[in-house]
Amino acid sequence: MLQYIKQFPEDSELKGIERNEFNQTIHPGCRIYKSSIGEYVDLYANTVMIESSIDDYSYMAGNGQVIYSTIGKFCSIANQVVINPGNHPQWRVTQHHMTYRRKSYGLDTVDDEEFFNWRRENACTIGHDVWIGHGAIILPGVKIGTGAIIGSAAVVTKDVPDYGIAVGVGAKVIKKRFSDDIISKLLKSEWWNWDRSTLEERYNDLFDLNLFIKKHC
Repeated sequence: MLQYIKQFPEDSELKGIERNEFNQTIHPGCRIYKSSIGEYVDLYANTVMIESSIDDYSYMAGNGQVIYSTIGKFCSIANQVVINPGNHPQWRVTQHHMTYRRKSYGLDTVDDEEFFNWRRENACTIGHDVWIGHGAIILPGVKIGTGAIIGSAAVVTKDVPDYGIAVGVGAKVIKKRFSDDIISKLLKSEWWNWDRSTLEERYNDLFDLNLFIKKHC
């Protein structure tokens, strides 16, 4: 006999977590360090953000990491996505992080800031309205253009253009979502920068590409 369960546990994920004064919902299981969070951002359980930013209306579905990265507005980032994962000094005798996280091993009174600055210089940039599929990895220094789609389990080693769709390990762009003419018009519209009142007023226009272009491009 099958048992029907509506929801278990009853307070799973963000249910019951009210938006704060900035209209954000941040699961208590998140870990955030020196990062900036926009309005209407949702961060689900076990999201880690280190020295990064995520702009208005974007969300991370949990169990992911963002390190030394910038994420634009209206981005949809699935579960287990890693953006700018840890890197190691391959040029040293040992790649182990005892060589740069020195304090935690009692090997020095300071950590190796030169190494961490090298990591910061290889930041990732995610544009606006980007969809990153489940388990994708965005490697250091990569730029993902506005409107792009990254397939599930992709490993992105090179930049992805605006509205490009990239899939695979050593991800390749297989096509663009729209023609170059439409892409140009959407980019010029910068709809992601509309204020809240404009967004509410024009909300239904976002469902119809041709109508949107006719009215706003």
